[in-house]
Amino acid sequence: MRIITLPAPDDFDAWRDAARGLIADNVPPDQVVWQVGDQPADLFGAVAADTPTTATPRFNVSRAFIDLARSVILSNDPERFALLHTALDRLRHQPRLIEDQADPLIRRLDRLAKAVRRDIHKMRAFLRFRETEDAEGPRYVAWFEPEHHIVRANAAFFVNRFTTMRWSILTPEVSLHWDGKTLSEGPGASKADAPEGDPTEAVWKTYYASIFNPARVKIGAMLKEMPRKYWKNMPETALVSELIAGAQARESGMIDTAKVDVRSGRGGNAQAAWAALREEAMGCTRCPLHAPATQTVFGEGPVDAALMFVGEQPGDQEDLAGHPFVGPAGQVFDRAVAEAGIDRATAYVTNAVKHFKFEPRGKRRIHSSPNAGEIQACRWWVEQERLLIQPQVTVALGATAARSLFGRVMTIGRERGKALTLPDGGMAFITVHPSYLLRLPDPAAKEAEYARFVADLKLAAGALG
Repeated sequence: MRIITLPAPDDFDAWRDAARGLIADNVPPDQVVWQVGDQPADLFGAVAADTPTTATPRFNVSRAFIDLARSVILSNDPERFALLHTALDRLRHQPRLIEDQADPLIRRLDRLAKAVRRDIHKMRAFLRFRETEDAEGPRYVAWFEPEHHIVRANAAFFVNRFTTMRWSILTPEVSLHWDGKTLSEGPGASKADAPEGDPTEAVWKTYYASIFNPARVKIGAMLKEMPRKYWKNMPETALVSELIAGAQARESGMIDTAKVDVRSGRGGNAQAAWAALREEAMGCTRCPLHAPATQTVFGEGPVDAALMFVGEQPGDQEDLAGHPFVGPAGQVFDRAVAEAGIDRATAYVTNAVKHFKFEPRGKRRIHSSPNAGEIQACRWWVEQERLLIQPQVTVALGATAARSLFGRVMTIGRERGKALTLPDGGMAFITVHPSYLLRLPDPAAKEAEYARFVADLKLAAGALG
């Protein structure tokens, strides 16, 4: 039995050198005991040299395996060294093993690596520095309890992010200290070694409470992203329970304000509520689409519209103009609406996704369909528009719009021509998006589909009370 002792639980280089030696000596993985530092060895195993005794040629492994191993080494799984040794041994005879996602060993290593990456993200997201004072001036100290051996691997991130600060990160396993020039390492610490708070926390809590939006509270999603175990180390999360408790009442108040029925003459602030909603949407960063887009393209039309049209997303011209349905598809839409006997000026027109998604090709920007995550991220805005407008009938133009309104994939061919009920109880119809008509190459088919599109619009208009 070969016993390998590594100097630290996250020492990839030491594991790699030892594994190379074992492979060179043809030592089977089941004949190796791995341990770290002063960890007790196998009492029933004979201690053998932990360096290779033969000089056999090395073999190459892919960069994918190296990257995987660097992550897995940081795991807290005590079997990680043996699992990687087994994978390395098998790679000699199965060079493409790392690509086999159905292999149980590769799947287990992938799960370990994923857990490590998640823990690295949690440390970056949920670590909070608190200001203290020492002989050299201000020093910022943070306490964190990682699940895996990620502290040293994360050091460069905090050095680059907080280069000009003097800081310390305390964890149970190891502590890091940065003096503005040099990073040093110290022994593990306890929570009692970290400060409880500082004067800036009161300001931060006030700010957090002021921006807390009850309409966006999704408790399940929040707990999945930020588990309760991290709350005790973050100043703002001390407020979360109280804010959540009051969220439902606050949300009800917001919705009651928004649901102003101007058609019956009650209230007069629906336009102001819509303007406030539009203004908030102008700064939307709920998904990555906001970054390359020119601007948010919000819905337009009367706040008392009985008929609401929901399209897919703004196109190139809409993105530049800031208005929905003003490009080629918008022209087809205008003509069809008029032929259906609908005055567009009386309808509210919007999109399921508020930013233009595109692929650059030279100087052109080619439309790209939004994915499920982008549709879901923007769904909140469409729901708020419907709360304000309270249309009698909503028309989904295309599959993206239908998915946004119903919260699931809808088949246009199967549902077209039917009066459907939305999750909130409203009436809806599904038809094609006018851009679909522009893409039809056959003139006869295009004419027939256009006539069917007009008929769908007439059906929706006829359902108005």
